[in-house]
Amino acid sequence: MIPLPKTKRPSRGIVLLALLLTLALMAVALMGAVEVWSVERQRETEADLLYVGDQYRLAIEHYYYATPGAGKMLPASIGDLVEDQRFPVPVRHLRRAYADPVTGEAFELLRTGEQISGVVSSSAKSTIKRSGFSRADSAFEGVETYNQWRFLFSPPVSGRPGRKSPLPSSRQPVVIGGTS
Repeated sequence: MIPLPKTKRPSRGIVLLALLLTLALMAVALMGAVEVWSVERQRETEADLLYVGDQYRLAIEHYYYATPGAGKMLPASIGDLVEDQRFPVPVRHLRRAYADPVTGEAFELLRTGEQISGVVSSSAKSTIKRSGFSRADSAFEGVETYNQWRFLFSPPVSGRPGRKSPLPSSRQPVVIGGTS
C-alpha cells in the first residue's frame, strides 16, 4: 500500500481568534456609541429642564399680573398655578405640575416669605450647556450645575413699571425641600 501524503489542515484556532478579535472591536465601538448617546440624552434633558423651568417662571408671572386689584401677589402653592380659584371661573396658569426632568422628582420651590417666586432643580449634576442661553435664562451663563439654574420671577419695582429688581436681602428666595 502506498501511503497518502498528509495535507495540512487550517488551524481552527485562528478562526476562533479572529472571531474574538471581531467581538472585542465591536464592544469598543459600542462603548463609544453609548457615550455619544449618553451625552445626547443629557442635552435633551437640559432642553426639557429649560422648557419646563420657563413654563413655571411664565406661570408665576402670569399669576402675579392676573391678581385682581392693586395689590399684586405671587402664588402660595403650585396648585394655585394649576388652578387659580381667585376668579369665578378657575384660571389655569400652568397646565400641570411638571416634574424636574433631571431628577424625575418635584422641583424645589424658591420662596419669598410664604409665596413662590420660582423653582430650581435639586440635581448637583454638571451641565453640558454653559453659554448661548435665551435672554430670560442669561443668568445661567457659565453656571456649572443644574441646581444653580434658578427659574425665578422677580416682580417689578413699584412705581417703575417694567423694571425688575433683586429682592431685598431680608426677602431673598428661600429654597424649600433641599439645600443649594
